[in-house]
Amino acid sequence: MSLTQVYLGLGSNIEREAHLQAGLEALAGFLVDIRCSAVFESQPVGIKSGPFFNFVVSAFTDLPLIELDRRLKFIEADNGRYAPDRKGLPLDIDVLLFGDLVGNFDGLVLPRAEILKNAFVLWPLSLIAPDRVHPGVGKSFATLWAESQIDQVLAPVAFEWRGIQLTPSDLL
Repeated sequence: MSLTQVYLGLGSNIEREAHLQAGLEALAGFLVDIRCSAVFESQPVGIKSGPFFNFVVSAFTDLPLIELDRRLKFIEADNGRYAPDRKGLPLDIDVLLFGDLVGNFDGLVLPRAEILKNAFVLWPLSLIAPDRVHPGVGKSFATLWAESQIDQVLAPVAFEWRGIQLTPSDLL
């Protein structure tokens, strides 16, 4: 069975730690070799809300892209993302990269455009996969972060999952 490396962006602005922990636990049920970037607090982009916690996950899957995306939507729903009375965004999980796919796949555009637009995606991605090359741009994520002119303030935050501190002390 062939495995594809995926990078996912996770974020929450409501009960942030609880929803992100729940999201990671759900992902651990069907992804292998999960690695997490440092976690950052950021101001919302495109919505009026409280601050977010955001980070990037690297993992491997044997699922096709569309099935992976479907499962992510179920995890979001289980955490109240689509509740009619929700306030804010309990859990958001986006496929950033799926192998080296480039293009539009049933409405899912890869690599995700937010990689190059949002510091809360690019910085964590540059930390977890500094040498990985953006399949659409042809530069490493470390280089893209170093060259970025994104005007967003991020603050690293302490965050633990399964007894492991995700944000290194040198960032805190």
